[in-house]
Formats: sequence, C-alpha cells, structure tokens
Amino acid sequence: MYIGVDCGTQSTKVVVVDVERGGILAEASCPHRLDEGENGRREQAPAEWLAALKGAFFAALERAGVPASDVRGIGVSGQQHGMVALDADGAPVYPAKLWCDTETNAQNIDLVARLGGEVGCLDKLGLVLQTGYTASKLAWLREQHPNAYRRIDSLLLPHDYLNYWLTGERVTEAGDASGTGYFDTRNRCWQLDVFAEIAPELDPAKVLPRVLEAHEPAGFVRPAVARELGLSDQVVVSSGGGDNMLGAIGTGNITPGLITLSLGTSGTVCAYSATPVECDSAMVANFCSSTGGWLPLICTMNVTSATTRVRELFGLDLAAFSEKVASAPMGAEGVTVLPFFNGERVPMLPDASADFLSLTSLNTTQANLCRGVVEGATFGLRYGLELLGDITAGASQIRLIGGGANSPIWRQMVADITGTQVICPEITDAAALGAALQVAWCDQRANGVTLEMLCERLVHLDAQSLADPHPERVAAYQPIYARYCAALEQRHGGA
Repeated sequence: MYIGVDCGTQSTKVVVVDVERGGILAEASCPHRLDEGENGRREQAPAEWLAALKGAFFAALERAGVPASDVRGIGVSGQQHGMVALDADGAPVYPAKLWCDTETNAQNIDLVARLGGEVGCLDKLGLVLQTGYTASKLAWLREQHPNAYRRIDSLLLPHDYLNYWLTGERVTEAGDASGTGYFDTRNRCWQLDVFAEIAPELDPAKVLPRVLEAHEPAGFVRPAVARELGLSDQVVVSSGGGDNMLGAIGTGNITPGLITLSLGTSGTVCAYSATPVECDSAMVANFCSSTGGWLPLICTMNVTSATTRVRELFGLDLAAFSEKVASAPMGAEGVTVLPFFNGERVPMLPDASADFLSLTSLNTTQANLCRGVVEGATFGLRYGLELLGDITAGASQIRLIGGGANSPIWRQMVADITGTQVICPEITDAAALGAALQVAWCDQRANGVTLEMLCERLVHLDAQSLADPHPERVAAYQPIYARYCAALEQRHGGA
C-alpha cells in the first residue's frame, strides 16, 4: 500500500492506495487553523500540519482496515509558495506565510523592478514574480523581522517541511520549487543571482534544499517517526511536490491534450507540456511538473473562498446555497461579481477587494448574489484559461477537481462557460492521490512500472459527473462573460 498526503490551506488529507488491486481503500482529513490579519496577512503554524497529518493518517488506516506496517511508501503534496524558515534546530523562526498572503505586495513590486521588470524576470526565471510567491515573503521577513531572518538555517516549502519531518532530509523538487521566485524554471535549478538579490546575507548552499528529480526518493522514514506512526523499516518517501503538480498527476494530466481545473479555495488551470513554455502574459506561470516535464499554470485566489463567504453571510448550508444558485437565471439578472475578497493574482490585482455591481431594487436577491459569485469565480478561471492560449486551445476535456467540483450545477456552469466537456475523477481531492501515485512510481520504477501505467490503473473518472457544454447556454454566456470583462476593465483598467 501507498499513502498520499495533501497539506492544503484548510486541511490535510490522506488517501490509502492499493496499487496491485488498483483501488483507493480509504481517505480522511483533519482541519487547520488559518491566522488572518490586516494588510492581507495569512499565516499558519507548521505544527498544525504535523498534527493534522498524524490525525488523518491514523483515521484513513482505520477506515481502510489495514495495519500501518503494510505501508510501503508515502508521497506528500503541499500548498505551494508557503515560506517555512527554520533555525538550526529545525524550529520555525516565524509562522509559515501562505500562498494567499498578500502582505508582501510592496516587496514583490520592488523585487520585480530590481530584476529588470517583467522582461528581466522572464530572462532570469522563465516567469514573472507575483505576490504570493516565496521570494517576496523572504524579502518581507528580512525587512520586518530581521532577528528572525538572521536565524534562518533552512528555507523550505510546506511539502518540503513535511518531507523533512518524515525523513530528516532537506530536499525539494522542481515543480514546487518553481513557485519560489528564485528558481530557474527552464533549467530546473536554483537561480543564485536572484536569491542573492533577495537575501544577500544567506548562503544558498546552506539554506536551500537539494533539488531532486521527480522520480527520486526524498529518503526513508526516520526510525522515530516510523515508531510513532506504526510503520515498518525502510518506508520510502518520494520527492513529492506542490498541490497543483500532484493534482495534475491525480487527474491523469501527464501528457498533452487535457486540462486540469481546480475549484478549490483558490482556482487553478494547468496543462502538461513536454518543453518549457513562453506565454504572452506575465500571469502565466511556466512551472515545472512533478513528472519531469512542465505544467504552465494560472492561479486565481478567490473560488470556494469567495462562494463560502457569501454562503455563510446568508446562513446557508451547501444544499441551500446550491438551490439558490440553481433558482437564479444565467447572468443573475444583471448582477456582476468581481469576487476579489483576497486580492487577486489573475488578473494581477493583489490589493483589490470584491465588487458586487449593477445591483438594483429588483435584482438584489439572495439567489442572484449566490449565482453571481459562482459565475464571477468561474469567469475568472475562463479569463485565465484564455491566457494559456495554444497550450489549451485544442484540449478535449477538462478534469475538474477541488471541493467545488462536487456541485453538479457548478460542473455544468464550467462546461457552458468554457465550451468544453467536463468530468471529475472519482476522487476530486486529486493531489493526495497524485502523491500516492508518485511514490508508487518512485518505489516500482526499477521494475519497469511507469507513471502512465499507474495513472491508467488508478485514475478512475466518475461517469456520472460528466457535463457536456450545451450549445444554447454556451452562446448565452458569451455576452455575460463580456459584461464581466467590461466590468473588470472599468474597475481595474483592464488588469
């Protein structure tokens, strides 16, 4: 058996996979607490990730009805971009600043300028620094908390930190490292000149983790952790990766022709490429995949985080919220929502706030506001999808994941707004499954087992979730989407 772990913003999820029988035996999750503050501060204590991992691990094994001693390997997926700065004893010098933290926008603007603007960033990194990447967080810590900064002995990402706890090894892989802002995504190595610009006092040879190939093991579970978890000796831990990269594996998106779209706390759209990608827009991130290729990606910061705020504002449970969305007409009777509660990355508006536009005494209803926020979040993903251009232009199918993928009405909305067939994997929390598939590949690769074989055996699609675009609705959404784009242009100058 293999264990897949996904450390997300809201919880850590664990799946138990039996590769030989091609089945997912059980899954479980434990929540995290998110610390939010003024100026876009969003942080977490890494200790909460460890507690959640243990809780979900034991719960999943109990549901599977199998002993921990049967586990052969563990793969870890983690939320991208988070800064986990450790001292010489392996303790955090400061809470982990998360992907959705926008407190470091000023530092990001300064770094982009110092690197030569968008052209300079593309030349050095293969992408343009964005608020939320690790680079500006490190610059912020140096400026705001110099004592903590001076104590840094290791600089890790969330999935790196969990691998460090499991194995004692300070390693990373190219997919997750792509989102730091000091990694050359074309040559798959640290960009030391850029790192020196961000943190001139730190020695990269000491503080930066060693970069693994996607199929390489991070190490084996430490004896003390093995005893705590009830594992046998020599349990392998794979390189792991960022949640977007492992989510792509968990949807079978490891060759060209498919799109993975996530309706999670944030939203992502990505597609596999065998070569580095140069896009016209600075908002497209030329990330590496966790399979040895590349995974050009866009990320929006307000998806279920936005719909949950409106749902909870009205005191609705998920079923009641869905009923409200379904009862409102397409276009929400003219209500247009720019749901940028957390600022926004695509379009690049880190300081933006949410707007509910064109409200009148007739259309200001719960149903229209509920539908408007779902449509607004989905329009943002279409906006990003269009930025990917030729990479996704001929895609035959969108593999939909994340919590929002459980909603039939939202699945159909994605199909109609994008004009593309939509289907969900049987497990919509695909990052944990992808982590399990990656560690199985790592463990069995020497025996000729390929990742393609594992995906074919274990990525099962849910036929009941299939949503084909309806031609009349596809046509009807064109002017509604144009209205959204016009509102974006009017409010934010075409960002």
